Amino acid sequence: MDKVMRLASENGVVIFSKSSCCLCYAVNILFQEIGVRPMICEIDTDPEGREMEKALMRMGCTAPVPAVFIAGALIGSTNEVMSLHLKGQLIQKLKPYQQQALS
Repeated sequence: MDKVMRLASENGVVIFSKSSCCLCYAVNILFQEIGVRPMICEIDTDPEGREMEKALMRMGCTAPVPAVFIAGALIGSTNEVMSLHLKGQLIQKLKPYQQQALS
């Protein structure tokens, strides 16, 4: 759990992901389209990935991936992220992390 919390607190937006997960890919693309470049932690390629997956489940994730953290707080998995997006609340949470457009 220490590594999960450390990564979440040291980075504005973190997605714990698996390289073969289509939902993880979809959430990552959504964030990029919003203008946010999240830190992606592929737990299937991390030596501590199994422990991180268990920690995410203990923290309350309904699915171990994708697990999204914004400003150190667990937002949740795909359902929670998409729900926030449909309500218009996701962009508000991500505003401080949006990349400035280059002119």
